[in-house]
Amino acid sequence: MHYFYKIAIAALITAATGCAFNPATNRPDLVLMSEEKEISVGREMHQKLIDSTPIYRDPVLTAYVDHVGQKVAAASDRPELKYHFTIIDSQDINAFALPGGYVYINRGLLTYLHSEAEMAAVLAHEVGHITARHAVRQRTAATGASVASVLSVLVTGSGVVGDVANLWSTAAVKGYGREMELEADRFGAQYMYNAGYDPQAMINVIGLLKDQETFARRRARIEGKEPKTYHGVFSSHPRNDIRLQEVVQAAGQLPEDKKVVKMEYYREKTDGLVYGKNARQSDKNRFSHKRLGFSLLFPDNWTVENRRSAIIGTAPDNSASITIKVSSRQSNQPPSMALREAYDVRSLVQDEALNQYRLKGHTGKLKDKGAEAPDRVAVIFYGSRQYLMEGKIIGDTGAEDEQPEQYDNLFLTSIRSFRPLRESDVTQPDIKRLRYVQANDKTTFASLARHMEIGDYPEEQLRLLNGYYPRGEPQPGEWIKIVQ
Repeated sequence: MHYFYKIAIAALITAATGCAFNPATNRPDLVLMSEEKEISVGREMHQKLIDSTPIYRDPVLTAYVDHVGQKVAAASDRPELKYHFTIIDSQDINAFALPGGYVYINRGLLTYLHSEAEMAAVLAHEVGHITARHAVRQRTAATGASVASVLSVLVTGSGVVGDVANLWSTAAVKGYGREMELEADRFGAQYMYNAGYDPQAMINVIGLLKDQETFARRRARIEGKEPKTYHGVFSSHPRNDIRLQEVVQAAGQLPEDKKVVKMEYYREKTDGLVYGKNARQSDKNRFSHKRLGFSLLFPDNWTVENRRSAIIGTAPDNSASITIKVSSRQSNQPPSMALREAYDVRSLVQDEALNQYRLKGHTGKLKDKGAEAPDRVAVIFYGSRQYLMEGKIIGDTGAEDEQPEQYDNLFLTSIRSFRPLRESDVTQPDIKRLRYVQANDKTTFASLARHMEIGDYPEEQLRLLNGYYPRGEPQPGEWIKIVQ
């Protein structure tokens, strides 16, 4: 009886999900999601990501990354998918993929690559995760006895999309394990070969990533911190991984005159790329009040007015606003009481204490509020003053709309960014950029490092940028990266 029950369950699952044939792995996959649903989930995750993550806004470089990515994707096992390639404005060295054709590469990783072929290797590896449906397969394998509940969420779509997205976010960013990472390398190397790129560039990328890992571990030991590492490849491959070399060789060897490497073209496209923290991008809508000595970050593209009675930030479509008012505080009154007294209420909804930048405060939402009342309120004590902040949605968004929650997240982000004014808030941020120069017979990384302000370990950073870690010097006439 138990045997027939298992057969019946298997038949039900097969009928509901299908035993899809995976063109990349060349075998059938029992997966709990159709391709249409996979694309839909990826689209939702992508939207949430770009709403909460800074994107590098360089149209020329973005078009270049997309061009190379599309070239690799067209040579993949799922060329019919619509692929999207995005540059994340982060100095971290990383790249990852989300289900349904969404690939991301961090600005920080682009600074350390040396050619178009190496960039193609990174993008091809992430395309390999997508073509092999690693996100879907890994979640399927992890489901175990809860197949029925996962079916109800993934197949029928009855779950909240945000919750579904969370099922993949950790694996997508941190890696899929050694076997799936190696599989993505195998597919990626083949896609590179198909697109005309030298698959050997994948070995080069692993080498420079391992150099980063070696340096990160050394620095972490010195500073007593946890090292940062690339998402999956770092932990999956030793520098001389025989299995990796085998999958790269299996992709095939292109004739020397047919290999696409394009070092000079990559140099041209990445000259001027922001290096390190992009302060102007991350704090581009920060409002600083010199006389009162505070600073606050408003949402991107909001208009900010400093009026006599209040400071008001307004959304581009006038759908929401954030208002700041200032008054004297009562020295013995706690923030929670001051906030309730300011709005003449006994209690607040979703309230919490604030403790930021050595400042204390309180925030919450008003119960049974009138049409003109704000949606989110907060008070922060700073010196002898208290700052009241109000986030308000203008107009009726509807009970089923996601906008109230999205706006409340914006309000909270701005409230939590309130802090005492810093010197850097009133001066133009010094953004450093990647530049290329030709070495001469006297050029050494030590001499270059003495003239560059690129933080701690400048010589090591220059060596990593140029592929000379931990030793070696550039040859006369060689193009090298510096930071200005």
